[in-house]
Amino acid sequence: MLIKRDMLFTPAGKNRPLHIWLPDGYDSSAERYPVMYFFDGHNLFLNADATYGKSWGLPEFLQSWEKQIIVVGIECGHEGNERLGEYCPYSLRTKLWGDLHGTGGQTMDFLAGELKPMIDREYRTYPSREATAIGGSSMGGLMSLYAAAKYDRVYSKAACVSSAISPFMPSLRKDIGESAIGPDMRVYLSWGTEEAGGMRPDPAEDYDTPAAKNNLELARMLEEKGARTRVVCQRGGGHNEASWEKLVPGFMDFLWLDR
Repeated sequence: MLIKRDMLFTPAGKNRPLHIWLPDGYDSSAERYPVMYFFDGHNLFLNADATYGKSWGLPEFLQSWEKQIIVVGIECGHEGNERLGEYCPYSLRTKLWGDLHGTGGQTMDFLAGELKPMIDREYRTYPSREATAIGGSSMGGLMSLYAAAKYDRVYSKAACVSSAISPFMPSLRKDIGESAIGPDMRVYLSWGTEEAGGMRPDPAEDYDTPAAKNNLELARMLEEKGARTRVVCQRGGGHNEASWEKLVPGFMDFLWLDR
């Protein structure tokens, strides 16, 4: 069952739509459920809501998956560069975006300090860290990685899909290096070969690109802190929802079922 409702996104002083998935049978039971939070909630469930007309197809997956969870997707701002700022926890000068002053730290404070408490109050959840995950793609993947490093007290699992990490590697190294990550933290990191210059004749060469090296470096750093990681190069994968939909079973099984 998909519910759409607005919530005041206090960092911007504007409403942001929430896309909330409740498991089948939610209304007829007293069960409690773990929760996974996603960025870009409009791209998760319905093609009609998705920015480019293609969603991640989560309803079809969740209805057939063996574990029942609540999924909460928060929609980004769509005016100008709102999404870029809200989903960036760092400030720096970039060739692509110029001077970028991200407010992602405020976004994460909102998710952890306002959105999650509201969801735990109004829906039957398991509010513990062990039952709480976060995920996203591109800038949402960057935010999910940032959450794993800086908000370990809230989240124990993170899906970082096609994460926009390259411009922010110095800051990510610092944050992960200074973090106190719990040994039960699980982090999934992925990229597609079409994002990294195309497939190589030898699949082993797919791991010899800047995207691969950055993800592998961050995975090593996380593992040194005691986290468990899974690093996936999606052969033929691009920077789009159709590619990310294919990754959903893999990262959900890894994060929630330890497969």
